[in-house]
Amino acid sequence: MRLSAKTFLVTLLVVLAGCGSGNAPRFLLNPPEPEQRFDVRYSRIELREVSLPAYAAAPDIAVQGEGGDLRNLPDALWADDPVRGVTMALARSLDEASDAVVAAEPWPLDAPADLRVEVRVEQMLARADGRYEISGHYAYYAPEGSGRGSLRRFSVAAPISGEGARGVADAAGAALALLAREILSRL
Repeated sequence: MRLSAKTFLVTLLVVLAGCGSGNAPRFLLNPPEPEQRFDVRYSRIELREVSLPAYAAAPDIAVQGEGGDLRNLPDALWADDPVRGVTMALARSLDEASDAVVAAEPWPLDAPADLRVEVRVEQMLARADGRYEISGHYAYYAPEGSGRGSLRRFSVAAPISGEGARGVADAAGAALALLAREILSRL
């Protein structure tokens, strides 16, 4: 099969464009160690996959410009799929800051979870004012349908103290730790 010169050139450009971010630095979401531990009335908590808006679910690290526009930081990517990374980091923060066993879905233990937590993020970004904000709502409920449960709105923010993508990633981890504290304070 012969390719025309135009088809070959287009194919080559597509391949080269895909290679551009191969060496871009990648940044982990690492929430800090908890400053406070919570005693919760549930022993096993399952965190459902966290729902993120499209720009936060993309591999690029987005920041807000002075005019409110969102732009990707050049040559900076999240190290993991953002949905998976946020879910795992939040589950770890919930686990480390509580006396409960917390794991992300699918629930890995034989004994079922006593409580499920669902988080739906509406906004998750580095704001132009130097804060990393996560807002949305979370729900928690007993999977056996005991009738107990709650739906709450949240908005947490952590200061961006470092420079560039490393500062944004550190602030994102700190904001996830704040969200874990807020959720645990209601349980």
